[in-house]
Amino acid sequence: MRAVPKRWRTGLLAAGAAAVVAIPLTPLSASAASAANLNGDWAPFSRCPVDDPAMLAADGQDFVASCVSSYSPSGSIKLGSTEATTGANDMQFGVIQDTAAGTFKVVPPAGGSLVGAPTAIPGGLLGLMCPSDIPVVTGVCNSITNISLNKVMATVESAGTPTEFNLTAGLTTGQQIVKLPVRIHLENPLLGSNCYIGSASDPVILRPQNTTAPAIAIERFDGNGTPNASDGSMLRFALTGNTQGDTTFSVPKATGCGLGGILSWAVNLKTGLPSSSGNNHLTLNNASTYSGALTAPGLVLPNAGKVLSQNWHSAVK
Repeated sequence: MRAVPKRWRTGLLAAGAAAVVAIPLTPLSASAASAANLNGDWAPFSRCPVDDPAMLAADGQDFVASCVSSYSPSGSIKLGSTEATTGANDMQFGVIQDTAAGTFKVVPPAGGSLVGAPTAIPGGLLGLMCPSDIPVVTGVCNSITNISLNKVMATVESAGTPTEFNLTAGLTTGQQIVKLPVRIHLENPLLGSNCYIGSASDPVILRPQNTTAPAIAIERFDGNGTPNASDGSMLRFALTGNTQGDTTFSVPKATGCGLGGILSWAVNLKTGLPSSSGNNHLTLNNASTYSGALTAPGLVLPNAGKVLSQNWHSAVK
């Protein structure tokens, strides 16, 4: 078998490594309106930060840039004593491979990596903190007279940069792929706008892993996204159809709920927070993870990052 040229190996490693570190969650921290509509095989990478200075500076030899996208249409999450289904979600970021050190740096989009539909908490506010023997909480419970006052929506937001990538874990099962700090935003008129479970200083730390193995496919395409199996200048890895999950994370107390945080303790009491590791779980169904990079970044030294950006922009519809 003919040896793969070094300029190709670098692209293969960059795209493949990026594919195994992308973990779909059920978060919301950036507006979907910032996403571009891209042609062909570029479509999953609608928010890739190709114009970030670090991505543009990747030369294609010492540092190789790639795009990552991960999507899950549904799942479930349990925090303390509360469990909810999750809606469609999308996580995207750039990855820069240091080829000498064998390390990878995540470059999030300007608006944040995580975007997803809010999840309705079963039972709403009544389920989160009612009934109660405490007068102030009882008063709030008695004021919930319609569906809009009872409805509580939860979204998971990024609370820091992902770390601790395991480059082989994404291709197998039972190994932590990434360490991801998040916080959960609880939204309801009576809870106010600052009610969170977790924070940047005390986040929920997710360590997702594959619970079933993904199907693996490799595709080549032209810079504008058009599939080109024979000599496309771009390479896309696809890991699809698997389930991912985490049962190791702990959950801190809710804070900032209600005026001056007066309702936080009631939410914590009824929801069972804080909740230690082993009492919580995350499941993500039918995950689809993609990574895209130049097929042979060594051919465009030292401008590989700039060429990646040019290709991405050429695919915008």
